[in-house]
Amino acid sequence: MPADHHSKERTLVVIKPDGVQRSLIGEIIKRFEGTGLKLVGMKMLVPSAAHIEAHYTLDPNWRRVTGEKTIKGYQDKGMTPPSTDPLEITAKILANLKKYLSSGPVIAMVWQGAHSVKIVRKVTGGTEPLTSDVGSIRGDFVLDSYQMADEDGRAVRNLVHASGSVDEANLEISHWFKSDELTNYRVIHEEILYDVNLDGILE
Repeated sequence: MPADHHSKERTLVVIKPDGVQRSLIGEIIKRFEGTGLKLVGMKMLVPSAAHIEAHYTLDPNWRRVTGEKTIKGYQDKGMTPPSTDPLEITAKILANLKKYLSSGPVIAMVWQGAHSVKIVRKVTGGTEPLTSDVGSIRGDFVLDSYQMADEDGRAVRNLVHASGSVDEANLEISHWFKSDELTNYRVIHEEILYDVNLDGILE
């Protein structure tokens, strides 16, 4: 297969401290494995607050875009946002995220396979657990909401981070993993998923 084949797409997944503490590591990995994706990198670490801030600000537009989306989310629900300044809102969000994600060990993983970014996002579910679909990781295992998190002055606890686009995934993977921490290897089921003619099934 060519180097740019769909099967080579990679995405970053981080099981957050609440996922580790709730002993959901195996369940979460099982969900992704079941789709046919291949795990090519994994490690446990306690990320520093600086590492988390760098992760979220890899995209220079993140602060502005996140603040604007948050304001719109409040307004769409008929609620008054805590501020009309996107950067002020994002500063609070980032402070909460740094506290949340550096509070204990996380599991950082790289998954590879066709459409891995979109597949992982679909399996993970929407950012807010309350409105995530039943059958998704967040929809099945979390009862948190933006409203409760805001009232408590903390980040929403939603178990998993998943890259939002291929470009974002490439940046995030480089932030969390060195190239020699990722393994290129073959698994048998890839022949069923990607072989055009399904050659070699019959003896």
